[in-house]
Amino acid sequence: MATNENLPPNVIKQLAKELKSLDESPPEGIKVGVNDDDFSIIYADIEGPAGTPYENGVFRMKLVLSRDFPHSPPKGYFLTKIFHPNIATNGEICVNTLKKDWNPSLGLRHVLIVVRCLLIEPFPESALNEQAGKMLLENYEEYARHARLYTGIHAKPKPKFKTGAISESTTALNVEQTNTSTLNADQKNTAPGAALPVISASPSPLAPITVTTRGNGQDQPAVVAPMETGVSGSAAAASAAATTTMRKDGGLTKAQADKKKIDARKKSLKRL
Repeated sequence: MATNENLPPNVIKQLAKELKSLDESPPEGIKVGVNDDDFSIIYADIEGPAGTPYENGVFRMKLVLSRDFPHSPPKGYFLTKIFHPNIATNGEICVNTLKKDWNPSLGLRHVLIVVRCLLIEPFPESALNEQAGKMLLENYEEYARHARLYTGIHAKPKPKFKTGAISESTTALNVEQTNTSTLNADQKNTAPGAALPVISASPSPLAPITVTTRGNGQDQPAVVAPMETGVSGSAAAASAAATTTMRKDGGLTKAQADKKKIDARKKSLKRL
């Protein structure tokens, strides 16, 4: 996740738009990449222009942005070794666009195009690499030979930046903020102290039901089969009720018969 603590939010917002534009419509011969942890460092792969000593080479460079960008220009560095009058041995780039000619209205696209044009038309008068500048003025063929030698050794094609990486990174800048806003909204919509709905446990619908009846002065448990849901459940309940009623009636009939027998015996004893 990109943190980008090195740049203020308003700069990040503007930068994200520029990076997305560069990703969707890159300048000719330039492919841009980003540092996911720090958007103040922008990477670019620049293809050597045809007809120059840098042809067939791919040169990786970076632009370092300050906190007050775009009011101050970025600093440019070549990460790939190159023999060029306006590029120092440590990779620092010397071009007026990044110095006295800088304007806050200039964007990253303009800077990258100017740097690539520098490979087509060097300016030996403001050389950072004095050897390359002097050689360019005095013997172009020797200068071109040195430049081609460096290109063949150091400017081999680099691993390409991941496709869509910039779009993912710029989108990631808003993900955390969006998630936080959603969470806050959910918390506001929930009344303070409101309890979450709880589903209470109910007796198992398959548990057997015991019905106690009385017959002959004794309790007689009657076990009713487990009830099921739906129509079959209603039928089972009706059957259980009928069974219980029959057992009650049977108990009463038997009790009455026993009482009659006792009464008959009492009458016989009286006659004796």
